[in-house]
Amino acid sequence: MLRFLSHQKDKGKGLSGASRGRPEPAPTVPIYADDEEVRGLCDLYSPEPTSSAHVRDLADVLLEQGKITDEQYGRFRRESLGRPGADPGTWLLKERIVDANDILEAKARLNGLEFHRLKPEDVDKQAFKRLEPDFIKRSSVVPVRMDGDTLLVATGEPTNIFALEDVKRQTGLPVRAQVCPPEDIAAVCAAFYEAPAEEVLEDIISDLTEVEVVQDVEEVGEDLEKMAGQSPVIKFVNYLISNAVREGASDIHIEPKEKQTRIRYRIDGVLFEVMQAPPKMHPAIVSRIKIMANLDISERRVPQDGKVSAMVGGRAIDLRISVLPTHYGEKTVIRILDSKSITRGLEHVGMEPDACAIFKEQVALPHGILLVTGPTGSGKSTTLYSALGEMDGARLNISTVEDPIEYELQTCNQVQVNEKTGMTFAAALRSLLRQDPDIIMVGEIRDNETARIAVQAALTGHLVLSTLHTNDAATSVTRLVNIGIEPYLIAASLNAAVAQRLVRKICPKCKEPCKVPPHMRKYLEKAGADPDAILHGAGCDACRGSGYVGRAGIFEVLVIDDRFRDMIHADTSVSNMRRAFRDSGRDTLFDDGIKKVTQGVTTIEEVLRVTEVYGQSEDEAFVENLD
Repeated sequence: MLRFLSHQKDKGKGLSGASRGRPEPAPTVPIYADDEEVRGLCDLYSPEPTSSAHVRDLADVLLEQGKITDEQYGRFRRESLGRPGADPGTWLLKERIVDANDILEAKARLNGLEFHRLKPEDVDKQAFKRLEPDFIKRSSVVPVRMDGDTLLVATGEPTNIFALEDVKRQTGLPVRAQVCPPEDIAAVCAAFYEAPAEEVLEDIISDLTEVEVVQDVEEVGEDLEKMAGQSPVIKFVNYLISNAVREGASDIHIEPKEKQTRIRYRIDGVLFEVMQAPPKMHPAIVSRIKIMANLDISERRVPQDGKVSAMVGGRAIDLRISVLPTHYGEKTVIRILDSKSITRGLEHVGMEPDACAIFKEQVALPHGILLVTGPTGSGKSTTLYSALGEMDGARLNISTVEDPIEYELQTCNQVQVNEKTGMTFAAALRSLLRQDPDIIMVGEIRDNETARIAVQAALTGHLVLSTLHTNDAATSVTRLVNIGIEPYLIAASLNAAVAQRLVRKICPKCKEPCKVPPHMRKYLEKAGADPDAILHGAGCDACRGSGYVGRAGIFEVLVIDDRFRDMIHADTSVSNMRRAFRDSGRDTLFDDGIKKVTQGVTTIEEVLRVTEVYGQSEDEAFVENLD
C-alpha cells in the first residue's frame, strides 16, 4: 500500500512535467538519523536505494587513530562528493596531512593485519631462503621466521591477497602476514643476497687475472671495450657498487699504484681500504666504469665526469663518476647518491627541536636569503633538499640552479650549470628571475655576480636558499662583504644563516660507558655535563672496529634581527660578528655538539674533530664559547 500511495503521489506531481513533454523525477526526501518517527517508518518500508551505503575506509581508520582531525575528515568527505571510489590515501598524501607509512598502517588495520617496522636482524636466514629472491622483489613479500608450524611473512602490499596465496602454494605452509614499508623489505633483500660471500669475491678476483690485458698503453678503442665487456670485470665492478651501497659508503675510490690497485670506501666521512686488485686489471676496471657512464674509453689523458643511474637492492641509486689521470693510471671516484637521504624530513637531519622550529620559520618566509654554511661534505645540500621537500610544490614555483644536480625532485624545476655553454650560476639565476619564481635554490654562491643577483632576487620578493663555504654562521656576513656585497644590502636581504657539521654516531651494538681523559673532562664539566656518564663505542664487527656507525648533524642558527642588522651597518669583522652571535644566547656548533655527547649520540673527540673550534686552540676557544 505504501508503495502504491507513493507511486500515485509521484504520478500526480509529474503532471506538470508531462504537460511540458517530459516526466519530472520524484523528489528525494532526506531521512535524518535523529528522527525517531522516520526511523520507525523505515523499519516498515525501505524505498529503492538511490546511493550506496558508506563503507569503512582509510579515512575512518586514520580518524580513529588520531592521525587526522574531524575537520580534515569532513573536508575530504565534502571534496569527494560526486566522485565514488575516491581514494582517501591519495588525497591525504597530496594535502601533506599524513605520510606514506601512516597510510600503510591504516591499510593494515583495515585488513585486520599488524603493522611493524622490519630490520634485517629480525629476519631468520633459513626462513628467508624458503622463497626465491625474484619472487620476493616482485611480490613485496618477505619471509620473517617460523612461528610454530606457521610461516610469518611481511608484506608491503596488504591488499595483495594473491601474493600470500602464492607463498602458501610455494612453501606448503600456513601463512600469517604482517605489514611493513617496502623500503624495509628492500633493506632485508640487500642484506641477505646482494653481496656475494668472500669466497665468491676471491673467485671474481682470480678470474680477473685470466682476462687478456692490453699491454701497449697506446692501444685504444676495440681492445679496451672488449676488455671491459668480459664477465669477470663486469662482476667485479657490480660487486664494488652493490657492496658499497650495502656498507653505507658515500664514495668509492679506485686508486692505481705501482704494485696494486687500491680500493677504498668512504664510510661516515672516513676512508677505509676494503680490497686490492691486480694492477694490470686497472685499465679494464676503469673502462667498464667509463662505458657505464657513456664516457670516452679511448681518452686517458684528460679528466672526465659522468653520471649513472642504477638499481641496487631495489633502490634507485645515482652514481657520479670522476676520472682523473695520475702517474700510474686513471684514478676513479664514484660518488653514491641515495635519494632516501633527503626524504626523511627536517626533524631527522639532527637539529634540536628549538633550532628546527626556527629553521622551519625561516623556510616559510616569503622573501629574503637563507644560507647554509659549512665545508664540503658537511651535509649542506641534504639540509636544503629537506627544506625544499617541506614546501608545497603544487602551489609554488620552485626552481633550483645546481652544479651538479645531485637529487631529482619532482616538485622543482632543476637547472644544471654548464660552464662550457655559458650556463653559469649567474646566467641561470638571471634567467630564472624571468620565470615567475616563488622560491629559488642556488647550489652555491661563489662570486660577486651570483651573490648580487641573489640579493636582488631577495629584495624583489623571492625566497633564496643557498650555500656558502664558511666555518660558522656569523662568518657568512663577512664572507659576503669580501665577495663584494655592500653591508646595507646584506642587512636588508639576509634572513638567517645556518652552519652545520656531521659527527659520527656511536655504534649502538658496542656502546658502553667510558672513562673520559683528564684533558677532556674540563670541557664537559664547564658545559654542565657529567663526565662519568659519557659513552663511546668499544669497536665490533658491525662498525668495523671503529666504534661509530652513521652520522648526525650539529648545527648553529643565526637569525638576522634588527640588532644584528645595526651591527652589520657598523662593523662586519669576523670577531664582531662572532661576538654578536654569542651575545644572542644561541647554541654554537660546539654547544650543540656537547648536547649530542650528553645524549649519547657521539663522543667529545668527534665534536672537537669536526668543529676544530674555529681553528683556535682548544682551551682558548672553549673559554670564548662559554663567556
